Amino acid sequence: MSAWPGKYVIGLTGNIATGKSVVRKMMEHLGAYGIDADTLGHRAIAKDAPGYQAVVDTFGKWILGPDGQVDRSRLSKVVFADPQALEKLESIVHPLVGQAVDVLVRRSSQQVIVIEAIKLLESPLRQACDTVFVTYARPEIQLARLMQKRDMNEDIAFQRIATQPSQETKVAAANFVIRNEGSFEDTWRQVTSIWKRLFPSLEVEPEKKVAAPKGEMVIDRARPRQASEIAHFITQVTNHQRSMTYEDVMAAFSEKAFLLLRTDSKLLGLVGWQVENLVSRTDDVYLDSSLPLLKAMQMMMEEVERASRDLQCEASLLFLSPELARHVEMWRALGYEPRTIQSLGVRAWQEAAEESMPLGSVLLFKQLRKDRVLRPV
Repeated sequence: MSAWPGKYVIGLTGNIATGKSVVRKMMEHLGAYGIDADTLGHRAIAKDAPGYQAVVDTFGKWILGPDGQVDRSRLSKVVFADPQALEKLESIVHPLVGQAVDVLVRRSSQQVIVIEAIKLLESPLRQACDTVFVTYARPEIQLARLMQKRDMNEDIAFQRIATQPSQETKVAAANFVIRNEGSFEDTWRQVTSIWKRLFPSLEVEPEKKVAAPKGEMVIDRARPRQASEIAHFITQVTNHQRSMTYEDVMAAFSEKAFLLLRTDSKLLGLVGWQVENLVSRTDDVYLDSSLPLLKAMQMMMEEVERASRDLQCEASLLFLSPELARHVEMWRALGYEPRTIQSLGVRAWQEAAEESMPLGSVLLFKQLRKDRVLRPV
């Protein structure tokens, strides 16, 4: 039994570059509520969070960057070279992460919770889980991913892999092992197979066509099986300026969700967004020129915000093309305003924008809730 009545909690762990976040996203597509405990740990020591002063008092002001934030690279050099220093840091961060996880789980509406944590098995969170999933990838695949996706040189990537505990130890402690070494489809099949065994009553139903009067716009959430249709639509609506393939869209499903806007079953609009660290980030907006812009965007953004609030998001960030962003009055009517990254104020929101903002795009912002997790004390 998990620590939360009425909730079934999956603990998800695995070594670096084995695809933990990809598997968490897949389970979110299936209806789970996902929590990234490692990111909550980063949040806990931000300047506007409750662990900040304790970390500065413990390790000194030299760990701070020019902006007064904790420079995690400086802190890492200390704690990963000194087990006692790491223990001190964890004694500050782990209770705060535990409190944040408790808040998120208790106010979530989903029955299934997935907690992703690289040190799940070594932390108190392990006792709160009903089952443990471990992701596995061969060392040569880990190395390639770190070099390709995180732009590490070979020596640094190899060092990061070598300093982590044995994968076999984690696999031995797992209830389920996901071998994340091949295609998205292969991993998706493993995840959905286990999901059906654990939650037969929660299995995602086949997509049902939404009945609507002729000519009316309707919205539905895309499934991976619609990847070819999405790829064709994006390629067509951009006049091949962004040529997408089935494989491109399937890869995107490992990071984000898509909403499809249809009229008479014809796909005419699409938004792609992701939720990470309690921040909703929309970076794909594609519309057929025949659509009424305000009505279409209102329908799609209302659904993005509804889903984002259900995932307890604090803020919604839009990354738009300059052409779409120029409709300033329309965006204001929908509650969005142009912002710079620095003006967002909250460090977690700034980091979300820094990580996700495409080159040449315009940032728009809307706050979704006031009661932030890990707010200052």
